[in-house]
Amino acid sequence: MGDQHTLDAILVDDQAAWDELVTRFQGLLWSAARAYDLSPADAADAVQGTWLRLLESLHTIRDPDRIGPWLFTTAKREASLLSRRHRGERLVADPADAEHAHLAPAGAGHAHADPALAVLSADEGRRLWQAVDEMQEPCRSLFRLMATAPDAGVHQLAGRLGMPSGSYGPTRGRCLNRLRTLLTAREATP
Repeated sequence: MGDQHTLDAILVDDQAAWDELVTRFQGLLWSAARAYDLSPADAADAVQGTWLRLLESLHTIRDPDRIGPWLFTTAKREASLLSRRHRGERLVADPADAEHAHLAPAGAGHAHADPALAVLSADEGRRLWQAVDEMQEPCRSLFRLMATAPDAGVHQLAGRLGMPSGSYGPTRGRCLNRLRTLLTAREATP
């Protein structure tokens, strides 16, 4: 499946296309994140953040054949932000990376952290978990498990959720779509 066809299929919620893309690039993203000497949880956050940026950017990607380099660069940016946060650096948005400016998380507890950014980051996390708490099962448990066991494999996650391994990917895709819809609806409501 060509990259243009894959992205087109993802745009119409083709879970198999999404799974193929994840399988194809997951190792690359993990290697980009691990190069920043992050903890396993932070590396998982960087990889997950990269997939989220892709979902947010699907409609704007101009050159689908360059999706691999785009994902790699995005994973490096995500990992760099997390690494810098843990070193206590004050994060300032790079004008060239305007689309990533809202990703600059503040390091809670660091003397040099930007307090306004810390409040925004905490508020964003609180709103996300409130939305997850309002979701029906199995989505609520799936997201909690993904957050607490980021290195677990599909078979292990499916087993812990009591579902067949082949059901995990489609269920995750539906849950992510529901969460995205819920969060988008909340953002649209004043």
